[in-house]
Amino acid sequence: MVNNLGLAYRARKISVGTELSIEKMRQKKAVLIVLAKDASENTKKKIRDKASYYGIDVLESLTSEQLSQSIGKTNIKVIAILDEGFKNIL
Repeated sequence: MVNNLGLAYRARKISVGTELSIEKMRQKKAVLIVLAKDASENTKKKIRDKASYYGIDVLESLTSEQLSQSIGKTNIKVIAILDEGFKNIL
């Protein structure tokens, strides 16, 4: 799964960060949210509530460190997947 996130990042089919992910949900471009299981409770609640409102699935199986390493960044808590094909792979 980590390799597939890196592939999606290189294909520019993800949005990284809490606020950008929420914006993509509002624009109805996000098809899946990957939320770090060690994110703060405030972040988790904000993302879960928005995802529930917009009918988007939330995946919480990776830590922040794993998410960060998968795309070559640091301190990543939320990633929005913007492509149906990558959603199916994950």
